[in-house]
Amino acid sequence: MKKRMGISMVLVLALILAACGNKESGGEPSGSAAAGGGDKQITIGVSILNLANEFTATLAKGIEEKGKELGVKIIVNDGQKDPNKQIQQVETFIAQKVDAIIFNPIEAEASSPAVDKAKEAGIPIINVNSVTKSAPDAFVGSRDQESAQIAIDYLAERLGSKGNLVMMHGHLGQSAEIDRTEGAVEALKGYPDMKLIAEQTAEWNRDKALTLMQNWLQAHDGQIQGVFAQNDEMGMGALKALEDAGVKQDIVLVSVDAIADALQAVKDGRLDATVFQNAAAQGGGALETALKIIKKEPFEKEVFVPFELVTKDNIDQYLK
Repeated sequence: MKKRMGISMVLVLALILAACGNKESGGEPSGSAAAGGGDKQITIGVSILNLANEFTATLAKGIEEKGKELGVKIIVNDGQKDPNKQIQQVETFIAQKVDAIIFNPIEAEASSPAVDKAKEAGIPIINVNSVTKSAPDAFVGSRDQESAQIAIDYLAERLGSKGNLVMMHGHLGQSAEIDRTEGAVEALKGYPDMKLIAEQTAEWNRDKALTLMQNWLQAHDGQIQGVFAQNDEMGMGALKALEDAGVKQDIVLVSVDAIADALQAVKDGRLDATVFQNAAAQGGGALETALKIIKKEPFEKEVFVPFELVTKDNIDQYLK
């Protein structure tokens, strides 16, 4: 009897030791542990200005895909074009004690308190795609003035450096709108025979752009030779208005972002050009920068992804 009990105790001890051994070795670290260099999974809060917009939705997707690749937990919130909602979202991220925040601000000034709150809480905040008056820990995006310069240069080439233009603005006060406007105005200084005869916001919105273009066609009948829409959503709205009026063949149209609809329209010869903005590279770059800050590694305070002109000549490079 004692012999049997002795054997049983040995077996139990062996099983316990084996279990302990397995727990300690654990194999290779998981993606989350590898990303943070520790046992706790890194969590990053993301506030996107508007997930109903195709470009910013692609931006969020780029962050999520990079997070999945690196084993980082990503919490995405939709700001719904409301700076106060974004501020509340950042306050929630602070309460949740996230490791970092990636912020796609709606407005340069009105969204700044969100940046201030994160920094006061000691949580790294990285602005992506758009800037704020308050300085974040880092910025990843593109130089929006560059997109406007590319667009105006393209219009000048197509129009022989002369003609009347109209420009559709994005959401007023949002940094991309401010910078694309400044870039266009500066670029037009190099083309004295190109005149900006009308400009107005359509708030990055396709339907509003459709209505605005219809109004311009009535107010400036036969006087418009070129259109610069500051994003593709507005560009597609303007395109429909021009096609419905039967005047697209007389007017050159260029917009920014290279969303799927715009790329297909370029492929079909309906939209003259779009300016590619790499949302996936911006989103992934923002996450990589956040991880460097969390791990106290060297990082660049500003990372800029270049814009690229897309026409029918090179469209196949951009279509998936």
